[in-house]
Amino acid sequence: MLKSKDIPKSPELLLISKRLRELRKKKGFNNYEHIAFELGMSRSAYWRLETGVNFELKTLIKICKLLDITLEHFFRGIELPKPKSISNKVKS
Repeated sequence: MLKSKDIPKSPELLLISKRLRELRKKKGFNNYEHIAFELGMSRSAYWRLETGVNFELKTLIKICKLLDITLEHFFRGIELPKPKSISNKVKS
């Protein structure tokens, strides 16, 4: 059985985790342990968020409230990869 650390992360989750790390540092939480404490999370649970693990929207909302930003601000600048074209498939 695969452990969660062995499952490849999607490009979208990696972009979100990168944004989370950037905003944390911008708001003065230089150490992820400090924001984990403020959120009432374990250090390891928060660390997983910044490594691209899928997490619940209620967690993101809680983080945005702590960082004093909107969801719109959080997602600003995140460009999702475009889906692969299906036009190359052979038509029946």
